[in-house]
Amino acid sequence: MSEALSITASRVDPALLELPWSTPLADWPSSHIVFLPKGISRHLVRFANLSGRVVAIKETTEAMARREYDMLGNLDRLDVPCVNRIAVIAGRTDASGQPLPAALVTEHLKFSLPYRALFTQILRPDTATRLVDALAALLVHLHNIGFFWGDVSLSNTLFRRDAGAFAAYLVDAETGELHESGLTRGQRAHDLDVARTNIAGEIMDLEAGGRLEGGVDAISIADGIMSSYHALWAALTDKETFRADESWRLTERVRRLNDLGFDIGEMSIETKSDGTKVSIQPKVVDAGHHQRRLIRLTGLDVEENQARRLLNDLDEFRARSSRFSEDEEMAAHEWITRVFEPVVKSIPWDLRSKLEPAEVFHQVLEHRWYVSQRSGRSVPLAEVLSSYIDDVLRHRRDEATLMSPLTETLSLPIITDTHAIIDEDDDGVDWRDLV
Repeated sequence: MSEALSITASRVDPALLELPWSTPLADWPSSHIVFLPKGISRHLVRFANLSGRVVAIKETTEAMARREYDMLGNLDRLDVPCVNRIAVIAGRTDASGQPLPAALVTEHLKFSLPYRALFTQILRPDTATRLVDALAALLVHLHNIGFFWGDVSLSNTLFRRDAGAFAAYLVDAETGELHESGLTRGQRAHDLDVARTNIAGEIMDLEAGGRLEGGVDAISIADGIMSSYHALWAALTDKETFRADESWRLTERVRRLNDLGFDIGEMSIETKSDGTKVSIQPKVVDAGHHQRRLIRLTGLDVEENQARRLLNDLDEFRARSSRFSEDEEMAAHEWITRVFEPVVKSIPWDLRSKLEPAEVFHQVLEHRWYVSQRSGRSVPLAEVLSSYIDDVLRHRRDEATLMSPLTETLSLPIITDTHAIIDEDDDGVDWRDLV
């Protein structure tokens, strides 16, 4: 290894020194490589093991690697959904002393997938629409903090399941720019136009590979980001005027934004000189309203839609238990220990890499709804857990670290009796509480 090797990191992992930096990334031995699906990239990207976790390594120029490293740090401080930076490796040379490209090392986002890996065979239109909606929400979030992406695409995004929808994370920030004064309308329009063009090309690529359901219009799917973006941007930023005696409209606007997953940090309010009308406009809108409430109540850090779903179940638990008059934090603690944790702990160890705990809980609730519909009665959670595990979860591929080719369904002993799950638990949970 060259003595000129330079590592830039906020916290250096000694295991970085053990990776074969004197070898071109394309030639790294399989002992270091983890085979994961990845999106289309202009640079060579490979996944590797580092201290028991998976990292993505991208070869690029030193200037671009350092620029993207700094940008990812800024986005992380602004609480933007993006991959975590680890290090920049510069000064690489091969065995003969010839220079090699610099490398940017980022942490692989667990339970996330590139858009192509979400479709094992055929892309359904509703799945494509949900992906585009998630990308639109991410783009609104980025534009709201003054970030110009410059290369918006499905390929530059990772997706995590989020209670029936998807949450989008920025992966590639090398073309991005942060503007403290905010973005102009032209900059936002440019990002949208690039997004529309790239998405259309990516969907057409799936079509060329026979992975697009017949009759699906790639252009129509790509156009969806325009309508989704404009609707969300208007809800967050449009000025609204109402009569002075309609103050309830202010509360309604706040609730509407909360429903979209945003908190208002600041609001501009103007009144006419005669006091007949009031105009309001959000000034600082922070994403993650339900996430923050759930963290405050339970300590659970999940995606926004998952947080909304868990909070709904928490509120239903309080209603069933007649605990609405009690302290909200106390009721949340009881819900965690009596409802959420028993469901999560019921999942066999060999299946826990299938989905995140919050997504599992959401799917159990969905499964209970379907079972209740079929049986014509409200079925307790404990009664549907074993059927969810055996009929649904066991047949999913692992998404904690999805291997390529796709992992096969595991052939393991099947739990057919809910009591078998109860007997394996040693935490003293009374499963009769799961209603």
